[in-house]
Formats: sequence, structure tokens, C-alpha cells
Amino acid sequence: MLRWGLLSTAKINDALLNTTSPVSDRFVAVGSRSAEKAQAYAQAKGIPRAHGSYEALLADPDVDAVYVSLPNGMHTPWAIRALEAGKHVLVEKPFDRDPVAVGLAYDLAEARGLVLAEAFMWRHHPQVDRAVSLLRDGAIGDVRLLKASFSFVLSDPGNVRFETALDGGALMDVGCYCLSGLRTLAGAEPVRVHAERVDGAGGVDVRLAATLRFPGDVLATMDCGFDLAPRAELEAVGDGGTLRLTDPWHGTDPVIELRRAGGPEARKAEGEAELIRVDAPDKYLLEVEDLEAAVRGERTPRLGRADAVAQATAIAALYRAADVHPIPEKTP
Repeated sequence: MLRWGLLSTAKINDALLNTTSPVSDRFVAVGSRSAEKAQAYAQAKGIPRAHGSYEALLADPDVDAVYVSLPNGMHTPWAIRALEAGKHVLVEKPFDRDPVAVGLAYDLAEARGLVLAEAFMWRHHPQVDRAVSLLRDGAIGDVRLLKASFSFVLSDPGNVRFETALDGGALMDVGCYCLSGLRTLAGAEPVRVHAERVDGAGGVDVRLAATLRFPGDVLATMDCGFDLAPRAELEAVGDGGTLRLTDPWHGTDPVIELRRAGGPEARKAEGEAELIRVDAPDKYLLEVEDLEAAVRGERTPRLGRADAVAQATAIAALYRAADVHPIPEKTP
């Protein structure tokens, strides 16, 4: 295990802290904007050392790796500062909406011989590999259509997700899962995107819907929002059936629903679902262990430079597509 430092006291930290018992075996320090807050947090979570600034955490010689759990707009700047301090970095999703910035961070990591990875915990869940394997083996024939959604109702106007300056918005918060899901099942990057967005009072997108085209004439749709009923869906449709992940983004009760259309031996009910249950390990532990294995030189990170840059490129493309001017009104 590496000796980890937490760059912020964000609630998402709990997901990682719950992977180790006692916590102090892996997470040795936390940094906050004040010494009082850092000390209170460290005491409550069982973390040995508290630092009253992010800079102090990065200067700690007994910290090998840093988890950057700050708001979206602060991910890349502090990931870069952590790399400059000689730390391996796991940066919470989404890395950035600017692929150039992501590329520069990886340039620095490679120059320093450090490991940098985006913390998309859902991609480490075994249901993802199983679903991809089924698609590649032709379980639903040729994949023709992909669908993804992720939404919930966010009613707190003071939530950081509504902060334009911190890269808030539905696409950055939950839509990035949909985009990652489509890219993963397609096994390729989109070649064209179209998008529409609805903005809230803070100027961020509170709802976004998009269509995407992938190589091989694979079409895809996705939607996300802060003002929609809770939904979490990921589905692939082929010419021979459908595959759906019932709990794609959290994987707490992972089941893959496979429906085959017909076949040599007709099924009792056309399209009857075959339920494929998958183990539900701690995906947060898996992403931490993945980075640690990469540091030891055992393998490359599951989510490295290529994936992070491609994800940011697609996010940027969706925002550009959603910002196009409306169709002018036609005169009689």
C-alpha cells in the first residue's frame, strides 16, 4: 500500500476511507483550508496527520500519493501541483472539460515518472468487463444503438454543482458517467455529437440531452440532469438482442439483463431476459489498488492518459454542440 493524503475534506473521501480498516493503514494525512477543520476531520476519521493548507499536505514527505477530491474546476490545477511535489495522483472525475489541460498534466506525470489516473470508480467494477465481453462475443449481434442516462433532483441552490466558476453542471457531475458508459460499450470514440442544454439560475446546465455517432454507424443517446427523477441506465441494442446494466454507475446490486431475439432454438418467450449476476466488490478499493499496482510497475492504470484525454475531448465537444446558435425564425 501507498501512504495516501486527502486533498480536501470532501464527502466523497468517505468512499475511499471505507476501503481500509484501520483507515490509518493507508490514509496518513489530510489537508484542508484551515488547521481547525483539518484537525477535526482527521480526528473524526482516524487519520494520523492534519495539515492546515493544501500546500502543507503536498509538502509532507511521508505522503506518497494524493487523492484530489476538490470541486471540478480545481481538479487539474491541484493535480498538477501534486505532481510537481512528487506525488502520484488519483484525481476525482471528471478530470477536466479541457483535453489540452489533461494532456499537460499527463506530460508532467510522465516527465516525473509518476502515476496519474482519473477516479472513475464504475469502470473498475467487474460488471463492466463482463458487459463488454458479452458485446464483443456477439451476444446481441452487431451493436447498433447505445443509451445512457443519469439524473437526480438537486434542490439546494448553494450546492457547489451550481457554481459556474468551479465547472459545475449536470454534464460534468453525472453526464460524464453516461459519456464514459457510451464510450466504453462502443469501444471507440464519438465521431460526431449533437446536444441541447437547459441552464439554471447559476448559469450551469441543469439538464442536457445528446445524440452521438460512433464508428461503424453506431448511434447513441444520453441525457443527464439535476431536475429529473432519479434514473441510472446503460443499454446496448443490437440486431440480435439487447443488453442492459440495471445498476451501471454504482454497481451495488449489479445485474446484466440480456435479451436475445429468436435463435436456432426458439425461446419460450421471445425476448425473455437472461439475468447475469455479477459480484459486487468495493469499486473504490479497486481503483485505489489499480493505481498502487501501477506505481509498483505491475501494470498500467486501467484509466490512463488516452482515456482521460478522450473523455475530456468528448465533454468539450458536447458543450460546444449545446452552445450553437438557435435556428433563426423564418419570415412569412
